[in-house]
Amino acid sequence: MRPMRRRLAPDEKRRVIVVTDGDHVAFRALRVAARRTGCRLISKSAGNPTPLSAIELVCCIRQTPYDPVVVMLDDNGDGNEACGEQALCVLLNHPDVHVIATLAVASNTSRVEGVAVDFSIDANGQRVETAVDKDGIPCRSYVVHGDTVDILRRVDAPLVIGIGDIGKMNGKDAPERGAPVTTSAIEWILMHSNKHKIQPAHNESRATAYRGGRNGRR
Repeated sequence: MRPMRRRLAPDEKRRVIVVTDGDHVAFRALRVAARRTGCRLISKSAGNPTPLSAIELVCCIRQTPYDPVVVMLDDNGDGNEACGEQALCVLLNHPDVHVIATLAVASNTSRVEGVAVDFSIDANGQRVETAVDKDGIPCRSYVVHGDTVDILRRVDAPLVIGIGDIGKMNGKDAPERGAPVTTSAIEWILMHSNKHKIQPAHNESRATAYRGGRNGRR
């Protein structure tokens, strides 16, 4: 895929892709995927938990000369609303930021509600209409469970894409292999971000209705 990088004016709104993971392996995979797709990864956003405040993240995003910008958010397994989730809420509502999609990363985190996805990218880099687990294996459910995904139930995120544990998935998304699964997910986002119409999940009565009800409970 040809990189879709574009140079921006200082006061122009930045397109942002949020990733609900911040560990070192995910950072390495996202760095590779961002390079392959022409995105700008905010390296300072990596960490367990997210080391920057929401305002610091916005400043980093505004300083980038081009977009799309990839931002990592992580609550380090905290089932309560923590710094990563608070930052996500700010990014989704900031006038200088346009969040075009969120990659909801699956994990084995317990005591979380999870979030319904519009669709997922499996461990083979293919789009599937259900959720996936941390290994990128499709599930029967439409709900992804992960460290930092519960806030997505309470905000109006424009597009939620499920993905397995970034940079891992039993080696299928290894940075040394070019992080193909993560690259595929970002490519899909970029390919469709300029169409002004996001395709909903095929099962309207399940995933789409679930997300509509979730947003109505904010």
